[in-house]
Amino acid sequence: METKMIGNKIATARKDKNLSQAQLAERLFISPQAVGKWERGESLPDLTMLNRLAILLAVDLNYFSDDFQSAQVEKTAPKVNFDLSRGNWVDADFSELKNLHEKFSSSNLQRCRFIDSDLSGLLLRSNHVESCDFRGSEIRKSRIQNSHIVNNLFQDCGFQETDFSSSHIQGCNFTGADLTGASFKSCSFRKNILAAAVLNATNFIGSDIEGITISGTLTNCAFENCSFSKLVFENGILTNTFFKNKRLKGISFINCQVDRLTYEFLKNGKADLTGVVML
Repeated sequence: METKMIGNKIATARKDKNLSQAQLAERLFISPQAVGKWERGESLPDLTMLNRLAILLAVDLNYFSDDFQSAQVEKTAPKVNFDLSRGNWVDADFSELKNLHEKFSSSNLQRCRFIDSDLSGLLLRSNHVESCDFRGSEIRKSRIQNSHIVNNLFQDCGFQETDFSSSHIQGCNFTGADLTGASFKSCSFRKNILAAAVLNATNFIGSDIEGITISGTLTNCAFENCSFSKLVFENGILTNTFFKNKRLKGISFINCQVDRLTYEFLKNGKADLTGVVML
């Protein structure tokens, strides 16, 4: 690959995104001088850096090759596999990404798109994730730890067997999400939308649950040593669902049915059983 040709392509794509050399350098965590050397053909980015450039400039990785014929910048991000940890990602489109696994920790993510991505086995540790769009993504068997998860779209996502721990989760939309086998340990879970979400063997342990309405069927779920404020079960069927708390204040029921085991857990916790009938 010709050094000068690649430099020209970097400069063209950068200008198409209305970025200065300094702005591009800041997002890549390098010096503006390094970007200048690339664009003048004095040096080449390595393959990992080319991947990062492709993401930031919204071009296909093949754009940098000699035989790429189209000069049009693609609007979709390429499918790549590299470490995005410790990054500051704002307004980036990572839709349809795969195989990130442990490569997004300690990052700031704001208004990013991950639509229809396969993020199974993802590790988010000490992340700030705000106003991002994950609709239709698979996030199965992932670990989300010590993270700030606010105002994100998780509609129709798969969270089967995903562990959330010591995280603040607020204002997120989980409509239609599959939370089978998911667990929330020592989390604050506030004002999230769970319409039509699948709650099967879903566990909330030592968590602060506030401003949540849950409808539909709950099976084999557990609410253990949690604090509750304005948790509403509406038009629901609760079977084999475990409640362990000295007093279940802050929980109310509207037109719900429960089995004998669940009823006894609720009665033992002195829950207000108005709106509850036995199956």
